[in-house]
Amino acid sequence: MGRHVTDRVFTPVDRQRYRDKMQRGLDALARMLADGNFSFPAQQMGLEMELCLVDERLEPSMTNAVVLEKIDDPAFTTELGQQNIELNVEPHLLAGDTALDLERRLHSALRLADSGAHDAGAKVVMIGTLPTLRSTHFDPHWLSHQVRYAQLNEQIFLAKGEEMLLDMEGIALGDGPAEHLRSYADSILPESACTSVQLHLQVRPEDFAAHWNAAQCLAGVQLAIGANSPFLLGKALWHETRVPLFLQATDTRPEELKNQGVRPRVWFGERWITSIFDLFEENVRYFPALLPEPVEEDPIAALEAGRAPTLAELRLHNGTIWRWNRPVYDLVDGVPHLRVENRVLPAGPSVLDTVANAAFFYGAQRALTEQDRPLWTQMSFEAAEENFYTGARHGLEAHQYWPGAGWIAPEELVLRRLLPMAREGLRACGVSEAVADRYLGVIEQRCLRRQTGASWQRDVVARLESRGQDRYTALNGMLHRYQEMSNSGEPVHAWPVS
Repeated sequence: MGRHVTDRVFTPVDRQRYRDKMQRGLDALARMLADGNFSFPAQQMGLEMELCLVDERLEPSMTNAVVLEKIDDPAFTTELGQQNIELNVEPHLLAGDTALDLERRLHSALRLADSGAHDAGAKVVMIGTLPTLRSTHFDPHWLSHQVRYAQLNEQIFLAKGEEMLLDMEGIALGDGPAEHLRSYADSILPESACTSVQLHLQVRPEDFAAHWNAAQCLAGVQLAIGANSPFLLGKALWHETRVPLFLQATDTRPEELKNQGVRPRVWFGERWITSIFDLFEENVRYFPALLPEPVEEDPIAALEAGRAPTLAELRLHNGTIWRWNRPVYDLVDGVPHLRVENRVLPAGPSVLDTVANAAFFYGAQRALTEQDRPLWTQMSFEAAEENFYTGARHGLEAHQYWPGAGWIAPEELVLRRLLPMAREGLRACGVSEAVADRYLGVIEQRCLRRQTGASWQRDVVARLESRGQDRYTALNGMLHRYQEMSNSGEPVHAWPVS
């Protein structure tokens, strides 16, 4: 997002011109979709993973610039906060045994990151929200030193006109009462506490809508069985606290606009779609540009000259609207393609869990796209959205609505329906049976043992507190054990609580 953003001051003329350029981009995109000007040599997947840096005390380490210099690998880059780095895995085919190669590459990349972090006096943690973060770590001077982050921070606060309010009601830990977080921030850095895994899948234009709709159907159960973010600022909150945190940390709406029904920029959506065009058109129609810096290219002129347009304005704008399943238009060597970017999952708990989550998602998504009667024709969009928020809030204690099953526990839904579907979907993608057995077996055991990263963290903290430790001591002790287990390579369902 925003690689060409400068530190200029935006004017009303900039905003008007940018809106015009986005509309021309939409016109160009519509023409390209009609003409079929997209590459699809084979189905490819990609992965991005955000990581946390901690010091010897497991407190946030604001050293990403030094760590990246030590790592010295273009696969790693900055993220919003100085305690974060991001790993980008190059796209590769989904078929065959490539998931095994992905697992090996992730292990290798994390060893490289650990080595670079060690040289900078830090360690790498793969977790959804870092439980040792404090409000002092959200001070604006901890933003990473890139112009785009400073510009984004400034423009969001200009739009909102007031401090960010983090206001969340948690889920009771053990026998205690439900905990409530209410805290203010004068930067968007609370968003840096949302460390995620993003799964990309390249699709044909005519298949995009089915894949996006299927991803929306699966988002709730992804969170329920993959939650790994239960603590923030010392409070036990949602099983996947990233969901309300991301919404609130980047919310450009003051209360009055919320009351009017203005849409948030972190958005599940509001309807099933028939084309990727629907999503880009919604972006332009509903959301003002935060970074209105147009480029010189005229996308229509580029098409008429036989070139694929960059659609730079649409892409930059899309990067400032954080859909949980995001549309992506991109170019490789001047050739355009389309991707669905699934942004639902948190980082961690282990590499094996990460690849298993990906295999389950890709398999179930593919199976849903091939049903004779699509699931989204049997299910309201509102039901999918409710599944999403219920899964985020309650994890495995949630109940999900599923056509033909009614309200059902997420582990039962996965074990009875979605795992067989995921296996069929992986087979349709050309994935080997050995790969399907390895990774879907991890999902099966997680559901049978009813232990996610979030439930493990909550159980360990509750146990440590029952032994007399205060909350921050318990969080630190839990994170120490979490790091040991994550580095062991064992999937989270096998982690002991005691």
